[in-house]
Amino acid sequence: MKKCIVYLLMVFCYSCAEKNTAKPINFNSDGVALDLATYRSSQVKNVVYNLTFSIPKEKEAPIASRLTLEADVNDLSHPLYLDFKEEKSALQKIMVNGKKIAIVHENEHLVVPVDALHLGRNSITIKFTAGELSLNRNHDYLYTLLVPDRARTVFPCFDQPNIKAVYLVTIDAPKDWEVLSGAPLASTKSNEESITYNFEPSDKMSTYLFSFVAGKFKKTESQDTGRIMNMLFRETNEEKITASTGAIFELHQSSLDFLEAYTDYDFPFKKFDFATIPGFQYGGMEHTGAIQYRESSLFLDNSATRSQELARAKLIAHETAHMWFGNLVTMDWFNDVWMKEVFANFMADKIVNPVFTDVDHDLQFLTSHYPRAYGVDRTRGTNPIRQDLDNLKNAGSLYGSIIYNKAPIMMRQLELALGKEKFKQGIREYIKTYANGNADWNGLVEILDTKTELDLKKWSAVWVNSSGRPLFKENIQYDDTKKIEQFTLTQMAEDGSEKYWPQSFTIDLVYKDSTTTIPVTSNTKHLQVTKAIGLPQPLHILYNSDGYGYGVFPVEEGAVAQINNIENSASRAHAYLNTYENTRNGTIANTVAFDNLLNGIATESNEFILRMIAGQTTDLYWNSFTETQRKSYQQNLERTLYKRLKRPETKNIKKTLYNAYSSIAHSKTGTEVLYRIWNKEEPIDNLVLNKDDYTDLAQSLALFGHPKAKAILAEAKSKLTNPDKIQRFDFIMPALNADPAVRAAYFESFKNPENREKESWVQTACSYIHHPLRQKESIENVELSLELLEEIQETGDIFFPLGWLNSTIGRYTSKEAYDMVKNYIASRPELDKNLKQKLLQATDNLYRRQKIL
Repeated sequence: MKKCIVYLLMVFCYSCAEKNTAKPINFNSDGVALDLATYRSSQVKNVVYNLTFSIPKEKEAPIASRLTLEADVNDLSHPLYLDFKEEKSALQKIMVNGKKIAIVHENEHLVVPVDALHLGRNSITIKFTAGELSLNRNHDYLYTLLVPDRARTVFPCFDQPNIKAVYLVTIDAPKDWEVLSGAPLASTKSNEESITYNFEPSDKMSTYLFSFVAGKFKKTESQDTGRIMNMLFRETNEEKITASTGAIFELHQSSLDFLEAYTDYDFPFKKFDFATIPGFQYGGMEHTGAIQYRESSLFLDNSATRSQELARAKLIAHETAHMWFGNLVTMDWFNDVWMKEVFANFMADKIVNPVFTDVDHDLQFLTSHYPRAYGVDRTRGTNPIRQDLDNLKNAGSLYGSIIYNKAPIMMRQLELALGKEKFKQGIREYIKTYANGNADWNGLVEILDTKTELDLKKWSAVWVNSSGRPLFKENIQYDDTKKIEQFTLTQMAEDGSEKYWPQSFTIDLVYKDSTTTIPVTSNTKHLQVTKAIGLPQPLHILYNSDGYGYGVFPVEEGAVAQINNIENSASRAHAYLNTYENTRNGTIANTVAFDNLLNGIATESNEFILRMIAGQTTDLYWNSFTETQRKSYQQNLERTLYKRLKRPETKNIKKTLYNAYSSIAHSKTGTEVLYRIWNKEEPIDNLVLNKDDYTDLAQSLALFGHPKAKAILAEAKSKLTNPDKIQRFDFIMPALNADPAVRAAYFESFKNPENREKESWVQTACSYIHHPLRQKESIENVELSLELLEEIQETGDIFFPLGWLNSTIGRYTSKEAYDMVKNYIASRPELDKNLKQKLLQATDNLYRRQKIL
């Protein structure tokens, strides 16, 4: 017995010593640090949030809230830290396991002391006022948007993706409001001025996927789909509602059907509803059970082009794919946020194929992803697909075109390397292995590695874990009979490193009456194109003719004028794109490229290619040309677009031409043509414009300085009936004012975060203020745009910092603006790395312009 007592005392003393000497976690930093998140993921399990929100009718009134959090606590070597990015005054009372404790709120954390807890199940009840940073409150509606770390700005929680939880939500809202949350509705109770909505326990989800929408919305239910779906919306245009509602439900159903078949895994959640929201910050957000969309992206009318319809279908497919890729299987930490996005985009491309049988999907993939991926990868601010992240508060800066556009290109190359069937088997295994849990890239690589002889770790070290793109250089030698004797294609990393990208593509040797296509797999730095040996010297060589390869390929300046003669649409599109990238790199003169693009605008019959080259044309015109060059090319550009606009063309082609023309027709002649179109004095056959188009055109006329601008804007506003669109119009009006002082004062108002709440509206307003036509006056506001950048990262949603930069400093090409950027970076040596990269991405035109000069 004595020995036993001594042994127990030793164990007790050892346990106390271990408890007291445990290595402390760094809890003193704001945000959600990686070491805190790593510790906490093992400290707590089986989390349930029981949340109540009482939403008053008045926007300014606080939202009284209550949380009862239940969780198993497995480790008491440290206090329990909940994330809550609000003032301490928002916390009113805390009860832990039935006992009131003092409120300790430090470094954006609510601290629950060890002595208030016990091992096993614990209950924490908190009475608080909901934080409003991410509640997106409007006069008669609100919606949460909590990705990546914004749940902590609304309620106390464990705001990290690998602590999934069940939510029991009760919302008290005004009587004339609808409420949508991520779980089925269990019951409602009418009170004198409000209705209380009680929702069933939700499926398990990460905090960034929790959401609710409340407000004056219309509600409709699917009629002819296999799954019952509900949609909330605020659109008032009956033509759009009639034309779109059925298509919206059908596109969701076809996406569900495809994904269930492809993954061999049934839809994994209790319900599948969605809401469309005016001015929503993104195209969509994949909240479990309650997807949110930008309303204008879903509601189209009979004026919509095939490209717009396809974009809507891809958006719906993207958000639906997230139910499996992101919601069911979630990244362990946000450094792998790209995984959910790449699968959503990659699957979206697959999903729309059987729905849009008239579309060349290889071409659509190329024109959708490659220009955007190159738009970042060519810059000094480019980043790897997978990035490091030490604190979740910086996760918003990880998002961008590398994740959304380069990653699908990478995934298509991976599918090519494995074969479609083995790739699909691997994805099915991945879903089943990690369903309702968390995974990282290495987990997927381990699964796919068993299905190929390719060294995927080495492969992904370049494609996934490093940045940039290859520049290809040719070395071709001919014998005395003009036959190919040697053909070497060498990859050189654009950043000067020794890496190379394993990939497959085709090379076309173009002769007078024929073309020889050679498939190649570039698995070495120096590729020997042996199948070309002995072939006659071609007139031209068309690299990456199938559009699958990634990088900048050789192009002869003399071959540029022949691009529009290439029959295959994907080959032609890539030739235009490759010429444009060579132009951006300075190997082809911008005037040579521009002349060719004008030729393409006059002749191109494919809508997707025309849209791409129209964008390239306007980009060169506004961002590459000097003012003198602009003046010399303006008349020809306007005339070329207008001439074709008047010719017989399809509705889709006409809308693409019109969009380009209305963005550059700022001459006196051009603005008079635009005015006649706006005033319906000059009908153009097969050009179908809707009410939104006429509103946008009125604003363009004001930007271009039409003498009747005030009257045009007044009349345009008088024709609006939707209150949300009237509010947006009023918001943007000061940015269109002819007085630079008014515009400057308006831009100054964005110092107040409340004036930046409607982020998409702010970006539109900034693009008018900082338009190239106004930069001589607006340059004085550029320093403010930079000064606000770090605050915007702190207060804005994930895409806003880059959007802010693109619509302000990103529009400039002057030496004065360049010096401002240099000085800003030099004066902030501690500037967040990812934010600095966004700045360098946005100012790439500015940098290249100075390099040329």
